[in-house]
Amino acid sequence: MDTKTIRKVFIIGSGTMGQQIGLQCAMFAYDVILYDIDPPGLQAAEKQIKTYTEMLVEQRRLTRQEALQSLARIQFTSVPEDAADVDLISESIPEDPVLKAKVFAAFNNICRPDTIFTTNTSTLVPSMFADQTGRPQKFAAMHFHGYVWDSNVVDIMPHPGTSPETVQTLKNFAISIGQIPIMLNKENHQYVFNTMYGALNTAAIGLAANGVASVEDIDRAWMAVMKMPAGPFGIMDTVGLKTVWDITQYWANVTGDAQLTANAAFLKTYVEQNRLGLKTGQGFYTYPNPAFTQPDFLTGKSHQE
Repeated sequence: MDTKTIRKVFIIGSGTMGQQIGLQCAMFAYDVILYDIDPPGLQAAEKQIKTYTEMLVEQRRLTRQEALQSLARIQFTSVPEDAADVDLISESIPEDPVLKAKVFAAFNNICRPDTIFTTNTSTLVPSMFADQTGRPQKFAAMHFHGYVWDSNVVDIMPHPGTSPETVQTLKNFAISIGQIPIMLNKENHQYVFNTMYGALNTAAIGLAANGVASVEDIDRAWMAVMKMPAGPFGIMDTVGLKTVWDITQYWANVTGDAQLTANAAFLKTYVEQNRLGLKTGQGFYTYPNPAFTQPDFLTGKSHQE
């Protein structure tokens, strides 16, 4: 099978996942261009990526020299035409199929015909906007998990029109950047891990939205029984509450489900206060030292009257 060689990667969207995907590629010697229409967003992304590398150096997963080399491979741009000579596009923008279709259509007019397009969507399926990419045979979902260097699993999900060569190229690429490729045989909303994780999130948000228990006690229940370092709300803070709200709101609108609608309304109160999680320093918890990381969190002693 003739597969494409990937050398230069173009990331659309400089949010949390775009930053992490870009850094992961750079750490494995790929040239990366991180694109966003918002220059201040790009500046924030550059700062956050440097923070990530500092963390990885402190953890002795990168040397100082490797960190500097990785950062040097990443360019930041608000110019779409900088994608004219890239080999692979990875898109991480809000979960809106109309918006994604519009963006891919625009880049189809810029990129070379052999450039592969991928979407990092976590709930949508590629057939929803494959035709609008202008290259459906070279388009598939390639969904990463954060932190990309820790949760190193990537879902590769073709749509019926994706070529076998594209699928194989993406599998090879995933392995080359230290990821475990999970190959989907058919389209499935929420992919593999997120199908399971989404059910947990929906249940956890529902418990809080319905006033059954506090955010902290819901996390304590999960952490204590499953022996996990964070609960569903702590993890959502890392993912970003705007992303969680976007997904919940989208499916509430699509399905009309009353509980999803209530969950979206609950999340919206945090988004409206710019409490977006780790990225803004406050979400369900306050950072950099969230309560769930403290020694007495599971006992609840610090919350006693």
